[in-house]
Amino acid sequence: MQNKVLISKQDIDKRVSEIAEEINRDYEGKNPILVGVLKGSFIFLADLVRKLSIPHQIDFLSLASYDNDSSSGVVRVNSDLTMNIEKRHVLIVEDIIDTGVTTTYILDNLGTRNPASLEFVVLLDKKECRKKEVPIKYSGFDIPDQFVVGYGLDYNQQYRNLPYVARL
Repeated sequence: MQNKVLISKQDIDKRVSEIAEEINRDYEGKNPILVGVLKGSFIFLADLVRKLSIPHQIDFLSLASYDNDSSSGVVRVNSDLTMNIEKRHVLIVEDIIDTGVTTTYILDNLGTRNPASLEFVVLLDKKECRKKEVPIKYSGFDIPDQFVVGYGLDYNQQYRNLPYVARL
């Protein structure tokens, strides 16, 4: 496989630190729950929480809407949250947002659980693919409509381990 690096490890590290600083400031005294959307967000979430200085908790949500490299358009819940988010500040940590279908599903689903707030933290934003508009509070990088791997993102469960984001 030939990769074209789109975002270097150094640029990712710098941006994750900046996002963590913003979260530290905005959520001081709020003890948020960071919800990692599996599987793609796990590396981003791990790096992000190591840079947080505020008290926080972590939970996971496992969803599927992709078959290999294309979106199926249907969101499937593989594993739900284990924590009660009622009256809690929730930050949903996503690796990538493209069509907005999964993101809208998450907002609708978790919104029924009466959180104090519900915001998105996303590493990669493919705005030109958007079918549904979604509010993103913290965004790492805007990227073009290309299939990318690395830093947690995969193709057929491969390439998550790359320390950068690359076009496949």
